[in-house]
Amino acid sequence: MTTPLVEASGLTKRFGEFEAVRGIDVRVERGEAFGFLGPNGAGKSSTMRMISCTSPRSGGDLRVLGMDPDRDGPRIRARIGVVPQQDTLDNELTVRQNLEVYGRYFGLSRAAVRAKAVELLEFAQLTERASSEVEPLSGGMKRRLTIARSLVNEPEVLLLDEPTTGLDPQARHLLWDRLFRLKAEGVTLIITTHYMDEAEQLCDRLVVMDGGRVAAEGSPAELISRYSTREVLELRFPPGHQSADRLEDLAERVEVLPDRVLLYTRDGEAALAAAQERGVRPVSSLVRRSSLEDVFLRLTGRTLVD
Repeated sequence: MTTPLVEASGLTKRFGEFEAVRGIDVRVERGEAFGFLGPNGAGKSSTMRMISCTSPRSGGDLRVLGMDPDRDGPRIRARIGVVPQQDTLDNELTVRQNLEVYGRYFGLSRAAVRAKAVELLEFAQLTERASSEVEPLSGGMKRRLTIARSLVNEPEVLLLDEPTTGLDPQARHLLWDRLFRLKAEGVTLIITTHYMDEAEQLCDRLVVMDGGRVAAEGSPAELISRYSTREVLELRFPPGHQSADRLEDLAERVEVLPDRVLLYTRDGEAALAAAQERGVRPVSSLVRRSSLEDVFLRLTGRTLVD
């Protein structure tokens, strides 16, 4: 067994009387992409701040790169990279200067940071914008620059908090490609995201958090197999006309929503044929594979949490 890069046992974070993280156990192995999923207020960001040594834990045990963040925070921070949820670029500097100045914080020589900046600009596909100011860059460019900046110190672990929030599909897929390249090069990724397709694409393993606790853990495929079915049949009805009458025994689980009924089943086409034989006439129907979003909503609910 190799030593995990991040290991937490009974990890707790309190803010006064409020307990944001309630005794979670987490183990992140070298070279994997590990995800934290959960609704707002689930404790994901609080956990990430403890791992990044920017917020002390309230209880439990935490080791990052084999060290204790309470005692070895500076040594840990020197070996990790952090991509915050909001870009914190220096708008008064050029794209290249953002990389070079940040590299100096880690004690790199001027020659070393200049060479590293060239490498990272190419990695982020920003070479042609090297002399541009930051402010007019697109959201995708700023995000790529933020990730490039986090790699100046060649981190062993890269923490990404909602890395593609607000980006268009093209920018998201380009960013995914950059992250796949980093993982292939041996960088361990720890990601929080609200995008279920992103978690399925990027994460080898993940935990679903809810109310400060871990509700489930496993690979995306394992979680779908454990908490959902192979397929989902969606039957859409006019508002107020949907019900589970005549459908309950056609699936392992039936969920009634304001505009549709979801049937979780191994064979969606067979369930649809059986429903039609019973006189059920939806406005439209769709058979799709079960997804991580189905798991997420089953574990955390559909109610909005502020």
